[in-house]
Amino acid sequence: MEVSLSGSVRDAVGGLASVEVEAETIRELLTRLIDRYPKLEHHPEEGIAVAIDGTIYRDSWETPIPEGSEVFLLPRIVGG
Repeated sequence: MEVSLSGSVRDAVGGLASVEVEAETIRELLTRLIDRYPKLEHHPEEGIAVAIDGTIYRDSWETPIPEGSEVFLLPRIVGG
């Protein structure tokens, strides 16, 4: 699947706008990305969100990613 990247997530992968990754869940997606791009290692703890077909998931790491979904990784916005 193609995963679009933004903000500091994009910076951690050398400025790439998107990457190809094979994964069935959000956890698997993040694990494979961290294996490939070690600079992403601290992003899940600092706050990362995954958007699948327009729905944002923040801590639901076991959520399945349906085949053909539009997937975005973005830094979590902090504030109140």
